Amino acid sequence: MSILNTIFGSPSSKFISNSQKTLKLINNLEESVKALKNEDFPIKTQELKDRLKNGESLEDILPMAFALVREAAKRNLGERHYDVQLLGGIALNSGKIVEMKTGEGKTLVATLPTYLNALTGLGVHIVTVNDYLARRDAVLMGQVYNFLGLTVGIINSSNVSYLYDPNHKQEKKVEADDSLDKERDTVGEFKIIYDFLKPSSRREAYAADITYGTNHEYGFDYLRDNLVGRVEDLVQRGHNFAVVDEVDSILIDEARTPLIISSQSGDSEDFYVKFYNIAKQLTKDTDYTVDEKLKAISLTDDGINKAEDLLGISNIYTEKGIKYVHHLETAVKAQAVFERDRDYVVKEGEVIIVDPFTGRLQPGRRWSEGIHQAIEAKEGVKIEKETRSSGSITFQNYFRFYKKLSGMTGTGLTSSEEFLKVYGLDVIVIPTHRPNIRLDRSDLIFQTEKGKFQAIARKIKEVNAKGQPVLVGTISIEKNELLSAYLKQEGVQHILLNAKNHEHEGEIIAQAGRLGAVTIATNMAGRGIDIKLGGNPIVKEEYKKVKELGGLYVLGTERHEARRIDNQLRGRSGRQGDPGETQFYVSLEDDLMRVFGTENIKKMMGRFGIPEDQPIENKFIGRALEGAQAKIEGFHFDSRKNTLEYDNVMNHQRNAIYQRRRDMLTASKDGIEKILTDISTDNEDMVKIIKEKREKLGDENFLETVRRIALYTNDILWMEHLEAMDYLRSSVNLRAYGQREPIVEYKKDGLAMFKEMEITFKDQVASLVTNINTENVVTVSTPEENKSSEVFVTNHDETNVLPNTKTDEVGRNELCHCGSGKKYKKCHGK
Repeated sequence: MSILNTIFGSPSSKFISNSQKTLKLINNLEESVKALKNEDFPIKTQELKDRLKNGESLEDILPMAFALVREAAKRNLGERHYDVQLLGGIALNSGKIVEMKTGEGKTLVATLPTYLNALTGLGVHIVTVNDYLARRDAVLMGQVYNFLGLTVGIINSSNVSYLYDPNHKQEKKVEADDSLDKERDTVGEFKIIYDFLKPSSRREAYAADITYGTNHEYGFDYLRDNLVGRVEDLVQRGHNFAVVDEVDSILIDEARTPLIISSQSGDSEDFYVKFYNIAKQLTKDTDYTVDEKLKAISLTDDGINKAEDLLGISNIYTEKGIKYVHHLETAVKAQAVFERDRDYVVKEGEVIIVDPFTGRLQPGRRWSEGIHQAIEAKEGVKIEKETRSSGSITFQNYFRFYKKLSGMTGTGLTSSEEFLKVYGLDVIVIPTHRPNIRLDRSDLIFQTEKGKFQAIARKIKEVNAKGQPVLVGTISIEKNELLSAYLKQEGVQHILLNAKNHEHEGEIIAQAGRLGAVTIATNMAGRGIDIKLGGNPIVKEEYKKVKELGGLYVLGTERHEARRIDNQLRGRSGRQGDPGETQFYVSLEDDLMRVFGTENIKKMMGRFGIPEDQPIENKFIGRALEGAQAKIEGFHFDSRKNTLEYDNVMNHQRNAIYQRRRDMLTASKDGIEKILTDISTDNEDMVKIIKEKREKLGDENFLETVRRIALYTNDILWMEHLEAMDYLRSSVNLRAYGQREPIVEYKKDGLAMFKEMEITFKDQVASLVTNINTENVVTVSTPEENKSSEVFVTNHDETNVLPNTKTDEVGRNELCHCGSGKKYKKCHGK
């Protein structure tokens, strides 16, 4: 690739060269835009909207749109877009991923394509990694959009959404510990106050010209929209254009885990506690083995025998079946693979997942397949109810919905192959506004972790004694607190930032560049906050002194699985041409080397004959470290590719089901008529029944009743199909032993199951339509709309049109509640 770039030029250099003409057009408009009065800007916005309606393209109006945004930012924020930022905006509008180094102003860059694409009236989604950044960026950049005459909405993980309103005054101030806002919204001179945020419905936030939110909220809202019972409850209005901030974190790091929306399916059983007590009596390597690469366990024959003895049975497979085996394996996995203060924390009696890439807590998210309940049993906290999947989607397939997708990051080039293969997105590297003079030193490698931490503590003490600010990156809460203990022994004052105290994240990071500051933070990926020398706001005298001392000193205590995460940590130093220095300290006992290093490296441990707190100078080990990172990146890429292959099978089915559901929800007459045609095909009896019901109820009332029946049946069958597909995915892997490709088997059997579900859908709708009662009709008021709607009530001995979905009270041999005429155990009780 490097030879081809030399001959033909890199994609980035080509793009920048081709964009020079557009850049010149924007700059030529600057003087005329400067002459505009403040009140002229919304008028100009309307003129651009009119030009689009009259047939011009976004590219035609881009120069004027970008020139207006640059002037609006200058007047409201005191910031004028540099030429390199304009190039970034052009790339984003072209549907590219833009790599811009930390401190180069990516948030400001995003205003350019966001404003331009919002002029279509179809909405723009800005995707951030957490609620804090969504609020911060919406309020900060909302000043620019409001000045230009556009509206801004914010969706958060709480039930409250907002519209940006500079004139809104909040009666009650939101406290820092309020459940609405668990993070402190203070970053130096810029303070987010809820005076600017007017509470709104989620639907209103999506109806704004520009909407800010997290990737999880956008994805879950899509799934929730496909569960609502009324068109008025839909919140999203389409997928036009998205700008994804920290795009590698969202589209790659989080792409291994699909979004799953669940509903509670009953009380948890005492199996979790029972099997935890068994698991803790089993011994690693004797009763089970652990694959740290796959994060999986395998029970040995000795382990199975011991478990059977503890359960008092002779054969767990034949006597108790897959349920007991599943609970046993899950309990052992919770015990052996998942670590407290690395994978999760226990806070206020609740097990909360820790994001492995950002080190942040993820309240509300739960591991599936009983893992979360098994960990709750392990930690002795309340075991929450089991859940049943109502819908799922991967981020890969969700973001493919957008007509145009773009993203920003400081470290995208190392993942350019995956961005292109999975999303069809090119990575464009934008040059820095000022040259980068940061000094990146080679890794120091130690034999033991203990020796490494001793050396790190000494180095931090040495640098801190000069007054040079130090930022230390650790990979987990456990290592974060371990280093803190070493520094306390050395008498070094420092501040910790991890998932346990992330409420002060903004302020801690913003002040990490102050004279004499020592900040120890878990993974810096996606923090979204600039570290300025001298602190924030900058104290000029401090800035000058810190600069003379060499700028921010960044020290990594361990290499991360992904090189991008290491590069993001390095990128915190040397912003905007400032000096800086970075170095990583690693040991042969680090997880990366221990799990993914070669056997030759492991044999070399302890053979060097030098003190454990002295670094090893060995190029072979340095290359092995890079090889280990490349190996695990490839492993995770395969994992994400595998997840996507399976979800692609589901995606075809999901789109068909959701499209039918949307047709039903919007009361599409043609869609309902199609269902009636389908259920009456090859059944002259059904034709007669439909005709009779229609005549007695009237056309409108009959179609509304069929709509409700179709929605209900569609949702129940889809939920059951999701569970069946999950079981299928687990089982097809075993077919590899028979020389059959699991994904091919999954496609084949999945298609057959989908066709069977479609037949069942027609049969059950036909049965329910047959049992519609046409005698007793009552009218009830719908308070949301002050309209009246018809509800059809049956006698006690007839099937209800809208059956009770609670099936736990139905006897196994009673008729199923759905009206199929089958016994419950043969229908929904399977």
